[in-house]
Parts: sequence; C-alpha cells; structure tokens
Amino acid sequence: MNENPRPKPTPGKNATPNTTSAGGVFIALFALVGVFAGGFMGQPTIGLLGGLALGSAIAIAIWLRERGRDD
Repeated sequence: MNENPRPKPTPGKNATPNTTSAGGVFIALFALVGVFAGGFMGQPTIGLLGGLALGSAIAIAIWLRERGRDD
C-alpha cells in the first residue's frame, strides 16, 4: 500500500547536476591583463587596480545572475 510510484532519482542516473558559474576567474584574469596593459603605459599599479575593479564587477554580475535562478 505504501508503494511510491515515482522513486527518487539516484545521483548517477536521472539527477540534474547543480552547475554554477565561477566568477573568480574573471578577477584573476583581468588583474593579470590589467598589470600587463598598465605596464605598457608605464602604470602597472593603475592597470592592476582597474583590472581588479572590472573583474570584480563581472564576478558580482555573474553572482547576481546565478542567485536569481530557480533550481
């Protein structure tokens, strides 16, 4: 009588994976690109700070987008 007509999916079979986007890579990538771009202009520190700001903004945008998704 207590039979469950729909068994729960096992992790290896029909379960949907919980995938998230990693925004931290943009912080690291833009920091490095900023250092090199700033170095060519004689201001590597300004390039680093600009790269960190841009990478952080992209990472925050990705986080906000992922936070609003329904799982």
